[in-house]
Amino acid sequence: MKKLALPFIALALIVSLIASACTHEEKLTIFHAGSLAVPFDEAGEAFMEQNPDVTVQTESAGSRATIRKVTELGKLADIIGSADYLAIEELMFPDWADWYVIFATNEMVIAYTEKSKYHDEITADNWYQILLRKGVEYGHSDPNADPCGYRTLMVWQLAEVYYGVPELYDMLNEGCPPQNARPMEVDLIALLQAGALDYAFEYRSVAIQHGLEYLSLPDEIDLSDFGLADYYAQAEVEVTGEKPGTTTTLNGAPIAYGVTIPRNAPHPELAISFLQFLLGPQGQAIMENCGQLPIVPAIASDRDRLPVELKEFVLP
Repeated sequence: MKKLALPFIALALIVSLIASACTHEEKLTIFHAGSLAVPFDEAGEAFMEQNPDVTVQTESAGSRATIRKVTELGKLADIIGSADYLAIEELMFPDWADWYVIFATNEMVIAYTEKSKYHDEITADNWYQILLRKGVEYGHSDPNADPCGYRTLMVWQLAEVYYGVPELYDMLNEGCPPQNARPMEVDLIALLQAGALDYAFEYRSVAIQHGLEYLSLPDEIDLSDFGLADYYAQAEVEVTGEKPGTTTTLNGAPIAYGVTIPRNAPHPELAISFLQFLLGPQGQAIMENCGQLPIVPAIASDRDRLPVELKEFVLP
């Protein structure tokens, strides 16, 4: 009887291996901007409900840092989601990608809490005066890693023009010490909630998602209005370039989020399926509920290079 046990054990092992293979799960890896964490997590959960054999794994960082995980650190991702579509073009074209889709927009705001000094006084007319008062702490994300960081500097430059206050940009820059900067905008939330910062320059969506109070800014400086693109372009910020030791100059532009599939994506077909979901009605609803207005139809950098399955979601 003992001799018969081995064949039965071997048979059981084979059956187990076959069952394991039949229930094999595919993993979709998404690297994305910090401000996309909440909507992409929600979209990932909804996508997995519809595709039980798929596991969606998301990883957030500043958009430029996110892209460099692929282009410089050799990490593999199926999808890249950037808070600035131009970062995809600058840092990924042509070796790592040759198309992107612009799918959502946002606006810059000043986030705060009930603990923030002078929060009951701040308005769209006096916010810079409040921030420059003695003892007020404000912060932003790292311009070299995160679009929200360099967009903050653009807001300050545009504010100098809009309010007609000479050297306002320099004053705001000097009033924000390096320790008040963090790698990405969502890293500032804990500092706000703990009272270490009184104010933080954030995206409207981030403030909404995390239950923060926020001050809306005039269209001329909040980078939300596509009709003011030429006006925004007068702002410019120098950040680290594509190669170490280099820099590049970025001009102000309306906030527009981009998404692409890297050339070396491990699961390109699965990535296309997720983008079909994201760009479709369910994905659009998730983005809107999270405070980020979807662009419908989306806009492709080059429709001819776009996967055929995604062409129905973009402008002809």
